[in-house]
Amino acid sequence: MKKKIYAVFASVMLIAGIGVSSVNTNGNLAIAKTKIVTKYKYDHSDERKAKKIDQENKSTEKKIRSLDKKIKKLREQLEKYSKGTSVESVSAQKLASLNYSGQDIITVNNNNPSFTQADLSTSQGAWQRYSDLDNLNRAQSANALLNSSLMPTSKREPLRVNPTGWHNKRIAGGWLYNRSHLIGYQLTGQNNNWKNLITGTRQLNDPDMLRYEDEVAQYLKRSPSHFVRYRVTPIFRGNELLARGVEMEGQSISSNEVHFNVYIFNVENGMDLNYADGTSKVA
Repeated sequence: MKKKIYAVFASVMLIAGIGVSSVNTNGNLAIAKTKIVTKYKYDHSDERKAKKIDQENKSTEKKIRSLDKKIKKLREQLEKYSKGTSVESVSAQKLASLNYSGQDIITVNNNNPSFTQADLSTSQGAWQRYSDLDNLNRAQSANALLNSSLMPTSKREPLRVNPTGWHNKRIAGGWLYNRSHLIGYQLTGQNNNWKNLITGTRQLNDPDMLRYEDEVAQYLKRSPSHFVRYRVTPIFRGNELLARGVEMEGQSISSNEVHFNVYIFNVENGMDLNYADGTSKVA
């Protein structure tokens, strides 16, 4: 009888031992499995992150290639557009004496901007400066070291300023005059700034000035490390209230990707402008 009891007890203990061993084995397997799954999830997460970064890089490269193509196209258009008479001197007196002879844009100083080395310094970062109005309330030179950090991000407000010579009227195809920014709105976000606006014909504002502004804007958008030294000077003759034209100068820092010095006549096809006060009549 005792032997039977011992045998049963031994069997129970053996079964219990096997059970405990089984539980421990399954527990270790569960822990190992958890570690493997966790590691797999971690590696899988890293893989997703890597794919996302790769996609973002490809998207950025695609945007840069697209901007490069636009800049190349704009540069080709500008070279074709601004070919013509070269002016020896960039002085305001020389430009003010020029008369329009059918060519909207001429190069100044062989298309070379007249910035000094000090003018091209980036030590102060991006900046913009506007000259005080003269005694006739006319805008003068506008200067800037442009960078994408200056470009506007908010919605543009309507223009309300009426610069000197503002006698607008409807002509074939639209309005004769635009409130023309010296430094384009897309470059600095300056809008109702008296010191940055002149009365310009639609032809002067768009397409003529816009072509150069677009070239600069596309270059700046390509990289936050890009800078362009920029100056636009309205040219008046004597005490006239309507500018005869504008001189535009642009130079990219540490490269020649943006490089121009041009004079654009403030004219409109089919119209005779009275530069003394801005009134006009059909030619």
